[in-house]
Amino acid sequence: MTSEPVTPTQAGAAPDLVELAKIVARQRAELDRLRDQAAMSAVVERATGAEMALTGCSADAAGEQLLQRAKAARHTLLEECWITLGSLAPAAPGPGEAAGPVGTVGPGSGVPEETATPDDVAAALARLGQTLVRVTTPHDLARCLLEHLAPDLAADAIMLYARRPDGAIELIGHAGIEDKLAAQWSQVPPLSGIAALDALRAGEPRWLEDFASDSRRYLLIGEPPEQWRSRAWLPVTAAGSAEVCIGVLRGRAGSFTPRDRAHLRGLTGLCAGRLRAFDAPPERPADAATDVVQTLFDALPLAAMLLTPLSAASGETEDFRVEAATAQAGDLLGRPGEELAGRRLLEFRPALAGEPLWRGCVRTLTTGEPYESEPFAHEEVLAGIAALSTYSARVARLGDALVVSWVRHGSSDRQEQRLADLQRLGNLGWANWNLATLEASWSTQVFAIFGRDPAHGPVGLAGLPELALPEDAPALTRAVRALVQDGRAFDLPFRIRTSGVIRHLRLVAETVADMHGTPVEVHGVVQDLTDRRRAELALVESEQAILTQNDVLRAERTLASRLQHALLPMANRPVQLAGLRVEVAYLPAQSGVHVGGDWFSAVELPDDGALLVVGDVAGHGVGAVATMAQLRFTAKGMVITGSSLTGALARLNTLLLHSRDSHATATMVLARYNPKQRRLVWAQAGHPPPLLLRDGEARYLRRPRGMVLGATATPVYEEAECRLEPGDRLILFTDGLVEHPPESIDRGLERLAEAVAAPHTDGPGSLGPLLARMLPDERRDDVCVVDVRVPRVRER
Repeated sequence: MTSEPVTPTQAGAAPDLVELAKIVARQRAELDRLRDQAAMSAVVERATGAEMALTGCSADAAGEQLLQRAKAARHTLLEECWITLGSLAPAAPGPGEAAGPVGTVGPGSGVPEETATPDDVAAALARLGQTLVRVTTPHDLARCLLEHLAPDLAADAIMLYARRPDGAIELIGHAGIEDKLAAQWSQVPPLSGIAALDALRAGEPRWLEDFASDSRRYLLIGEPPEQWRSRAWLPVTAAGSAEVCIGVLRGRAGSFTPRDRAHLRGLTGLCAGRLRAFDAPPERPADAATDVVQTLFDALPLAAMLLTPLSAASGETEDFRVEAATAQAGDLLGRPGEELAGRRLLEFRPALAGEPLWRGCVRTLTTGEPYESEPFAHEEVLAGIAALSTYSARVARLGDALVVSWVRHGSSDRQEQRLADLQRLGNLGWANWNLATLEASWSTQVFAIFGRDPAHGPVGLAGLPELALPEDAPALTRAVRALVQDGRAFDLPFRIRTSGVIRHLRLVAETVADMHGTPVEVHGVVQDLTDRRRAELALVESEQAILTQNDVLRAERTLASRLQHALLPMANRPVQLAGLRVEVAYLPAQSGVHVGGDWFSAVELPDDGALLVVGDVAGHGVGAVATMAQLRFTAKGMVITGSSLTGALARLNTLLLHSRDSHATATMVLARYNPKQRRLVWAQAGHPPPLLLRDGEARYLRRPRGMVLGATATPVYEEAECRLEPGDRLILFTDGLVEHPPESIDRGLERLAEAVAAPHTDGPGSLGPLLARMLPDERRDDVCVVDVRVPRVRER
């Protein structure tokens, strides 16, 4: 390690922090270099020892053989060491050949090279060999490979699968994919149509370069699978067989070039040695105590494990080490036939970290309180037949360790659990009375129903009526007497008082007779009907309240309807007004019991003109009708006495703001027609504009500014002017004509314009067909329409 002197600073001056930071950075880099060098030396020593064990040569000769093979294959020494460690099975040397590890390629290895490795690929593999010394877990290896392949091969994700003894494969490392997807593909059964399994079985890579054809042949990983358009699955040959497969997934489509394939094949050779180190279980202290514990667990007739916690740097438990385990535990954890002792729990079951059992283990380790899981189903093979069995996991603390055991529930246990659940869910229980011995027995739920302490024991059959309310006791006494004397079963409701609360119960009882027909035992079921009775009473009260409210609403509707008809007389035919033909229509809502506040006015003014008004008061009922009448007559009176349209709207706004209902609002259109000039002046307060039909073309008049009545104390209202021509048709309407949810009001306005402009709708008496076309079968709002027509000039 190198160091540099620090130049002393003057007295009282602060040290140069930048220079100190540089020195610390250099020292850290040097420390990392020394660590890497030590790790590389360890890899070289392990490979040298393996070579000595395989060939029987000295250490110098083994080192020389590694150097010669590395030179022949254009590898670095570190690369050759990784390849050697991944191929530890000895091969029988041929005549005149030196023995070498199985799996090596190149001159003198007996295995022909597929292609020459390009110089840039060889340099990349050399860098990878140095990086592998820092890899300690399969997940680290996946991240290392992704960092290595992403710039050169455009790799987007790496997946590492290991073959299990049962033929399935398990995801042991991944990078570039989400944890949710990794959990879904953590274990893959030995099925056909899985590219990774196919590569492992064949011992050859599988290049998936045509997504359309590959998706028909294989079940592709991804959500959606299209996120990776090309893939490569590469078996890693170690000790003569492939037990691990590396998946390289790319988002881009296209083939892997010969250079890419050479790169990936060289990569698998380097990874063989690193992966082989992951397979070896961690060393365990071989002492007498460990052997005794494992011997004890071997004798246990159930599934169990002894776990010791492994803490992270933060002090939190990050994993557990299995100190001892029974063979049945491996079956329940999905690792049949594997040696669990000495391994990390999450090493062979990564998904366990998200399961309740893991949380139970951590909680028991922290609090010391035992944990028992909910029953779960597990498929096992008994006598060659697959069957589902029910288990529960239990965790208990033993010093600083945990004992985890699994208990298999028999059919009797499940039956008792079902009966207990049935009693709890139905709030009922069973009771037995022996008439010969006068003994009684109650289930736990019966004690809970009667509010009786189990320590006081059950109540005899004769004393049962004493628990009922006085008014219910006689009927219960007669039923019990008839049951005991005549064997007559009964189903009787009665009430009790417990903890100051009256409860409604139901008792169903029947007798069991001896061979002579004499009742000797009574079997009964007690059910608590309190909640049901309360619900029935609440339902009756609710029905009565609904009927009462319905009567009130109907009376209010009748009153409002009569007021509306009295205040808003309807003409049964068109009227002539200031030279205009005016037809009106008012249709009340068909749904609900309230009458709305829509209205109209069509009156002749003192100057021979005409006043046309449509309006809509928010709300329904008597209040809306009263507000409608107030606005209708006030507006008519103000305009007749000479008020301007905008002035009338401003005063009506003030009237609403100071009315009894200060929250009342309304919309309206006021229009004044001068027959001499055929001039229409109009103003509006938050209301849809009139629709003008001229020469077969329908358009809405441009709306002047105007705010809803009752919305603000400072409204702004403006007037607009339109000259009506002979043959024109003007329609004023309320929003009930065009607003029909879920259809938008804009679409309703478009439909109205289309309907008015349609042929054969401008003749006399055409308002009825127009309404039939515009309105749905069920209306939820009132509709008010004023249809104004300007007669055509007769030809002389």
